[in-house]
Amino acid sequence: MEKIHDSATPTPGQQVITACAFIHREVNGVQKVFMAKRADTKKFLPGIYELPGGHIDYGEDTRDGLVREIQEEFGVDVRLGDPFAVFTYLNEVKGSHSIEVIYFAQLVDPGAEIKPNPEDHSSCDWFSEEELPQTFVSEKDIEDDEVKAIYKGFALLAGDSIDFGKVKLTRGDNR
Repeated sequence: MEKIHDSATPTPGQQVITACAFIHREVNGVQKVFMAKRADTKKFLPGIYELPGGHIDYGEDTRDGLVREIQEEFGVDVRLGDPFAVFTYLNEVKGSHSIEVIYFAQLVDPGAEIKPNPEDHSSCDWFSEEELPQTFVSEKDIEDDEVKAIYKGFALLAGDSIDFGKVKLTRGDNR
């Protein structure tokens, strides 16, 4: 089946599953995350930086679909870790309700050349946590659920414990 590179294909009233990868690596002692800028031709969120990923096909395993999406959009293979964030959003362009799952990931070949598919992304780069605000279009983007998940990913990599509401549990805590 040929992939349609159009995030605006109507899916009114449907539930859509998307998966994204928090692809990270250490550069000179600093953790960095790979992000890509959506093509300006996209109808949904044109020109916005995002984590790489995409729609999971009907009946497809979420992990398999995410690996497929990254291969199609960037020509690289990733090794997925655990999922660490899940949220929902309404896609006004498609008319759908999306569930997004974000996984930790690393490149299988850290030296691989990443080539964004121009139908999907206009550019891509690696960003430290301190560089992140420079990648977003406006201050309101800082409140976006994916942006919050990116900061959470950095915090977890730095050793933050999992948040269970008001009580934070750490390894060995049996509450």
